Amino acid sequence: VQLQASGGGLVQPGGSLRLSCAASGTISSINTMGWYRQAPGKQRELVAIITSGGSTNYADSVKGRFTISRDNAKKTVYLQMGSLKPEDTAIYYCKHWNIHYTYWGQGTQVTVSS
Repeated sequence: VQLQASGGGLVQPGGSLRLSCAASGTISSINTMGWYRQAPGKQRELVAIITSGGSTNYADSVKGRFTISRDNAKKTVYLQMGSLKPEDTAIYYCKHWNIHYTYWGQGTQVTVSS
C-alpha cells in the first residue's frame, strides 16, 4: 500500500489549499485517516482525523479553518484548508491506520507567506 499526497504549495496568508491523499493497493474500509504536519525544528503534530464512520477531530489551532473529509470509494482523504496563516507552514503527511496496520504518505509542503 502506498499513500500519495498532493495539493501542497505556496499560498498567501488568508488563502486556501486543498490537500488530497490517495491510497493505492488494498486497504480495509474500516480505518481512520488523518493529516499530520511537521514544521522545521518541531515535532510532528496531529492536524485532523476522520474515522470510517465519519467522526472527525481537529487540533485546536485549525478548528474552524480546516475541514477533513474522505471518499471511501476512491480511498482518498482530503484536507480543505482556509484562512491560512504563516504558522500553518509545514510538511503535511497523511496517515491511514487501524488495529492491523499503519501507513504514512510521503508528505507535501505547504508554505504560507506573502
